[in-house]
Amino acid sequence: MPLIDTASSQITFKIVYYGPPMSGKSTNLRWIYQTVPEKGRGQFTSIVTGTERILFFDFLPAELGTIKGFETRLSLYAVPGRGLNRLTGKTVLRAVDGLVFVADSSIDRRQDNIRNLADMAKDLGDLDLSDTPVVIQLNKRDAPDVMTVSDMTADLGLAGKTVFLGVASEGVAVMHCLESIAAQVAGRT
Repeated sequence: MPLIDTASSQITFKIVYYGPPMSGKSTNLRWIYQTVPEKGRGQFTSIVTGTERILFFDFLPAELGTIKGFETRLSLYAVPGRGLNRLTGKTVLRAVDGLVFVADSSIDRRQDNIRNLADMAKDLGDLDLSDTPVVIQLNKRDAPDVMTVSDMTADLGLAGKTVFLGVASEGVAVMHCLESIAAQVAGRT
């Protein structure tokens, strides 16, 4: 459910980037932060919680325009990959409006992708994953040993989901993922 601030006439949508450790979640956020105009963009923040780190920032995307007279704002979060303490992921996923699952295309990360997608569904708790906008980024498509797209989509049960092939370190598909999830969450309001 978006955060509606009537005093400032803003609607803020919370989008969380979730996936295995080192899959490219933080790289996506850093690329977006460097790409969006400085005006209207919040500070890039990193919160360290023991052995975990949460990255986030917010900005006003001009292309979303207004909704019922309210400016739209996006708050983007990257949560730590699967670790000993999943409480951080559960906390960040509260009141999420949309998800970008960043899967690592490397063959040796296959089980990590499957586990983390299952963890994400568990961490959502009462939220029905089928009712939550989700975009999938099959990242690191430039790695030497990558899984086929058909194997990855079968492993992750991606029928009906929006899937992008990415190389976040080069910005490939980063903005397309963001634009897609932003349109989906704004379209639900």
